[in-house]
Amino acid sequence: MTDSAPNSGEFAADVAPALLRALTGARPERTPVWFMRQAGRSLPEYRALRDRAGLSMLDVCLDPALAAEITLQPVRRHGVDAAVFFSDIMVPLRLAGLAVRIEPGLGPVLDEPVRTPADVARLTARRYGEGEAGGAGARAVEAGVRAACAELGTPTAPGGGANLGERPLAGLAASRGSASWTPLIGFGGAPFTLAAYLVEGRASRDHLAARTLMHADPGAWDALMTWCARLTGDFIAAQVRAGASAAQLFDSWAGSLSPADYRARVAPYSALALSIARRAVSPTTGAPAPLIHFGTGTARLLADMRAAGADAVGVDDRTDLAEAIAVLDGAGPGPCPVQGNLDPALLTAPWEVLAPAVDACLEAGRAAPAHVVNLGHGVPPTTDPDVLTRLVARVHGSADWEATALAGWEAAA
Repeated sequence: MTDSAPNSGEFAADVAPALLRALTGARPERTPVWFMRQAGRSLPEYRALRDRAGLSMLDVCLDPALAAEITLQPVRRHGVDAAVFFSDIMVPLRLAGLAVRIEPGLGPVLDEPVRTPADVARLTARRYGEGEAGGAGARAVEAGVRAACAELGTPTAPGGGANLGERPLAGLAASRGSASWTPLIGFGGAPFTLAAYLVEGRASRDHLAARTLMHADPGAWDALMTWCARLTGDFIAAQVRAGASAAQLFDSWAGSLSPADYRARVAPYSALALSIARRAVSPTTGAPAPLIHFGTGTARLLADMRAAGADAVGVDDRTDLAEAIAVLDGAGPGPCPVQGNLDPALLTAPWEVLAPAVDACLEAGRAAPAHVVNLGHGVPPTTDPDVLTRLVARVHGSADWEATALAGWEAAA
């Protein structure tokens, strides 16, 4: 495959960011890297901002200035190849009028779970962004994306950051590499993950109530999953239309399913969500956004996840990357770009342990047509941010950026 821009001739390949080239199967001059949950709780500047704001998690997500600032913090600090928009998979539920909150130490909570056909009928009458509050929230999401993209830049308008200090500007420059801008990744929760929260009312170990509804009432399950697919597809599409140039569908709970159940009762709805997201055109690139499909505990589902229609598949840390690449290679029309899959636990191991693991991940990724380095899940809150910066330097093969990481953020920020 040639080294070209995603689905578009709108910008030249030699200035396309490494992430976008990799997601379309090309091998850029450096392997791109970003981290799930890079924006947020591991960064002292994020915690300080949250303390000053005094807002709940979902309220922060719906404040455009705060969401944009949090989105940009890890790019300035780590020099990662992409920003990921700071939001939450529960946001579209709130923007459809549901009473949902995020409780510290517990996660998302819905006081009125969806358990019966009547519950499903009431739920599916709602729409993303409906009503005064929903419409204002939807506009806030789009405004937050646009604000972040103003600093990250576009092919025709290089990134900003003129009011930043020397160290944050160095991070933005490291992020862009040979390009003049940094892509922003939008995201949304996969339909099964949303449905599991809706039925269970909160996080669950086995998602028993959701799986029971799946089998006991196929009609209600179809209505629920179709609604979730359209909701999350609309949420991702809104981020793309506001400027995101890539996106990820995130399935936290699909690993609890058998391959047969996933294939018959979940994958078609993930495919619907991805198809809705793909219709959106990003003003940043003038093209649809390349899409990543990621799930946890999904080693047995990788081929079906690819078949759902994403451009690349994320691999969690429970799966051997070489084996995943082989499975994905035989699952579709041509090789599949992959993302992943360092174990997040390694981030608190000594560098003498972490560095070889990074090298092994890079080596395994060479068997794929293209590889985006990431963790096998999100950044733990206890992670030393300087370790993440040094990891980025290792992936990029940059001794200069490693020296910056070793100097520490506080010394030059």
